[in-house]
Amino acid sequence: MPPMTAIRPISSSTIGVPADRLPAHIAIIMDGNGRWARARGLPRFAGHRAGAKVVTKITEDCSNLGIGQLTLYSFSTENWSRPADEVAMLMDLYVEFMREQRRQMMANNIRFAQIGRRDGLPPKVLDEMQISLDETKANTGMTLCLAINYGSRTEITDAVRQIAREVKQCALSPDAIDEKTIAERLYTAGMPDPDLLIRTAGEMRISNYLLWQISYAEFYVTDVFWPEFTREELHKALRNYAARNRRFGGLDESNA
Repeated sequence: MPPMTAIRPISSSTIGVPADRLPAHIAIIMDGNGRWARARGLPRFAGHRAGAKVVTKITEDCSNLGIGQLTLYSFSTENWSRPADEVAMLMDLYVEFMREQRRQMMANNIRFAQIGRRDGLPPKVLDEMQISLDETKANTGMTLCLAINYGSRTEITDAVRQIAREVKQCALSPDAIDEKTIAERLYTAGMPDPDLLIRTAGEMRISNYLLWQISYAEFYVTDVFWPEFTREELHKALRNYAARNRRFGGLDESNA
């Protein structure tokens, strides 16, 4: 078993971004694994395996830079419609990933989190997921959150059902329901909303990902396929983000 490698924090200035201009939470739609593999005459799963290696590098770099949370769209509720053999291999890859990354997360004080429905996930995936959750829960560094069996409409539906149950039980008044009420019943309860949403492979859509949470996130889309997404590409996205003026519905004071 390879030795654990601790990540050495670096100053954000080394990538040309002031620390106060870094996003606290980055969400990524990792797209293009299949197209990357097809372009090389490889089976689709070769793209997924290559993409998993990129996850390791980008996680390390985000932790290195002091990013508070990284949330990765790993497997959507719609992905169950893919060929059964591809889904089975993806589940095996998750088990492998959890086992390999757990020691690295412990070595670098990274806390693991998961969002999405657990119903339907294979027991082996749930077992490894729970072990990672338990072993890293006391870590105080970056949170690595995997969205597995996740769909934002499903998430909002589940939240509405929970609110309806509480109203029916007279534990919650309909007049007391506000945005905070809903946010506290989403899978992401207690997590900060993403500041930056990155999508690879040039697709210009959200794909049912964190619809509530990205209301004021900055979008960054690159044509680069996920298996080719390097640290340099991440730094490019961070510099682009840092140059923007986030107004949250207000006025740009420089042009007021």
